Amino acid sequence: MTHVFKAAAVQAAPEFMNIEAGVDKAIALIEQAASQGAAIVAFPECWLPGYPWWLWLSATAHNMKYFQSYHENCIELGDRHCQRLCDAARDNKIMVSMGFSERDHGSLYIAQMLISDDGDILQARRKLKPTHMERTVFGEGDGSDFDVIDCGIARVGQLCCWEHLQPLSKYAMYSMHEQLHIAAWPSFSCYPQAFALGAELNNALSQVYAAEGQCYVLAPCGVISSQMIDMLVENDEQAELISTGGGAAQIFGPDGRPLCTPLSDHEEGLLVADIDLSAITIAKSFADPVGHYSRPDVTRLLLNRQAMTAVADAANETVQVEEVVVEEDS
Repeated sequence: MTHVFKAAAVQAAPEFMNIEAGVDKAIALIEQAASQGAAIVAFPECWLPGYPWWLWLSATAHNMKYFQSYHENCIELGDRHCQRLCDAARDNKIMVSMGFSERDHGSLYIAQMLISDDGDILQARRKLKPTHMERTVFGEGDGSDFDVIDCGIARVGQLCCWEHLQPLSKYAMYSMHEQLHIAAWPSFSCYPQAFALGAELNNALSQVYAAEGQCYVLAPCGVISSQMIDMLVENDEQAELISTGGGAAQIFGPDGRPLCTPLSDHEEGLLVADIDLSAITIAKSFADPVGHYSRPDVTRLLLNRQAMTAVADAANETVQVEEVVVEEDS
């Protein structure tokens, strides 16, 4: 059975640390994707209100001057900014995967929201393990953040950035039989001397994910604007660590092939490709890592998908008491 639809990946700079303007820009891109016939559009990591690049440029104590404003411009699930995105998805009859920084009272999380074309939130997940300096700003997700959602058009999953460098996390997602994967990236122009943080390596991670999981991969990517540089860079040393550009969005097929002509690294726009789910069947016939190409007698993954909370209500906790019988000597 052939089921073909269009999907879009965003390459654009955020309205940095300005949630009102950021949501306005997001809605404009949602409308643009819908006008091009896309059934789903995917946004980069932390695109609302922008990835906090300052955390890579200075000591943590120095970066506290950014934190209050950043915190205030993050999204709370169910707030009016969230509702505007849901309304835009519904009004344009398009699914939306939004990368955002989630505010939950005093804590922040790198998050992704999957919104249906009816405007319902199908998934709100958090990055399992923030990377390196991200841990000075963001908390961690848990096993409940691993899920693949049957959205009608496809089975859709989401991960952020270097979650694609975690073999077990990837295998957990493959086991849920993804057909369309969102691989959200922030930008690739920070630390130019670090090959591991550049576009070549990280696009390869998205490409390998497509080939390993035999699924389509939307890899939206942010762009660093000159306005962001003006806000972030305070001296020559910092100027050597970050620059404008860094966009490298792409869409990959289930055999790993790129499906779009890339934009230049400074260019903003949409990449749009046809998604033909029948191609997955062919790819799976060669190598299905959780099916006929697996060896569970040799290697298996233990996955705990239970949500972990800091406080548990004792009334809802099941306590198992083992009865011990002591026999006396006669």
